[in-house]
Amino acid sequence: MNPNILLACSGLLGEKVLLNLYKNRIICAVLTDKKSTNIIDFCSIKNINIFIGNPRNEECFNFVKKYKSCILFSVNYLFLFDKNLLNLFYYKFNIHGSLLPKYRGRTPHVWAIINNENKTGITIHDITIDCDSGDIYFQKEIPIKYSDTGGDILNKYFYHYPKIIEQFLLLLFDNKIDPKKQDDKLSTYYEKRNPEDGKINWNWQRERLYNWVRALAPPYPGAFCYYNNVKIVINKIAFSDFGYSNNIRNGTLLYINNDKFIIKTPNGCIEILDYKKENEIIFNIGEVFN
Repeated sequence: MNPNILLACSGLLGEKVLLNLYKNRIICAVLTDKKSTNIIDFCSIKNINIFIGNPRNEECFNFVKKYKSCILFSVNYLFLFDKNLLNLFYYKFNIHGSLLPKYRGRTPHVWAIINNENKTGITIHDITIDCDSGDIYFQKEIPIKYSDTGGDILNKYFYHYPKIIEQFLLLLFDNKIDPKKQDDKLSTYYEKRNPEDGKINWNWQRERLYNWVRALAPPYPGAFCYYNNVKIVINKIAFSDFGYSNNIRNGTLLYINNDKFIIKTPNGCIEILDYKKENEIIFNIGEVFN
């Protein structure tokens, strides 16, 4: 059995899955957003029918209804579907980067690192009009190492997403899937993150600062603060045993050595190991990152 697939996908994860599915399956059409230029270019080269933009309108409905006999698969897609469009499909699946019902919403692996989780996961579930709430068909646990960044987990997803989808499709074709309802009482939801949400609060415990920085490291926009009104994006930090007095203001620069900095926090010091600055600036001991 090799049915056609209507793939709704965005970003790097969506592109990875599209490229893999194209090798093994029949892609009848693709839904994406205008910023996913690699997906758009691939569809143009391979002559794959494509709809670009928000699917919650009549134009998209008329496009999609031609493919209602396909399996709808959503991967990292930026939009929610409306009821009329979903009613066109018997099979409609979303692949989500968490162990649902925990971490519904956007960039769940980033939130998991921020919250000091030691695992995340991948879930395939039924698409409903509510965000990430449909019956669960398949799950795989993904460990989070203490040194993992958001980019590291994303790379794990690059590897596992295509394999999991193929594994799931084989189970589906053999009628071996067993849907399980989510327990809404156990669910958590996290909203979309924007670049401006990465601002550091130096009054946080240094463990939270560590998780904050690694979660938002490249390819994400990064954790940031300001020093004399110059934006500093911090990509990597480590704990330091450097001494301090508790009456020193949090965020104070205590030590500089070879472009590495030691900064005071409420429960110990951290060392900045990798950073970018918007403009040239001279750092001075005793001044405060804010």
